[in-house]
Amino acid sequence: MTARDTLTAIAAPTGDIGAHFYFHPATVAALKEIGLSAFPAYVLGRGGALGDVPAAVVSAAFGYFNPDTLGPTWTKYRERVSPPVAAEAYWHECGRRGAELFADIDGLDAYVEAADVVIEHAPVAALPLFAGTSQLECSDDVPARSMQKAAVLRELRGSAHLVAVVASGLSDSQAHAIKRPDDVAIFGWETPPELPENADDLMAAAEDLTNTILEPAFAALSTEQSDALVTATHAMHAALTPDA
Repeated sequence: MTARDTLTAIAAPTGDIGAHFYFHPATVAALKEIGLSAFPAYVLGRGGALGDVPAAVVSAAFGYFNPDTLGPTWTKYRERVSPPVAAEAYWHECGRRGAELFADIDGLDAYVEAADVVIEHAPVAALPLFAGTSQLECSDDVPARSMQKAAVLRELRGSAHLVAVVASGLSDSQAHAIKRPDDVAIFGWETPPELPENADDLMAAAEDLTNTILEPAFAALSTEQSDALVTATHAMHAALTPDA
């Protein structure tokens, strides 16, 4: 299995695993206790890894959202809860969801080891949300730590993809409209942006460039580590919907 084979094999399931805790009822309930409802918890919980920064910095790191939607939420609720405090609480809930879901999965020690290799060899330049999230303290509990590492890998690909989108000639709002046409309003845009005629080609170029950016980090894995990363990723993903 090549480095590109490995990173593409885990891309979609890691995206699901790393986001599973965001709006989970237990996460929402826990963050409500510190004064944050669901969307503000997401904004401050995720963006708090950047520190207590201006709203424009959060919008730049997240991408895709209308800054006129994301920014006011950040500005309003950072006065109630310090963003680093929100991030710590959100990260704790990420670990709790992993402890609940992944306790019976074998091979998670090897998954964490492999994930750490990728994270340690990944670039941080131009990837602030990945850089910040990778510095959050993870649980000592292996199933909890596994979900947290998946969340870091999700931020790695997401941050690299945002760079690749812009480099490929699309705006972040255009890329979002291409990939999630039914979610334009949810991300704060009243109408979809106008797309170029070659939008699909540009999107394909962005996906390829994303993989190119990430390939060196995954090339640091041994064959055994690559296999462990892929196997455990798919096992964790299956555990998200055990009745499916």
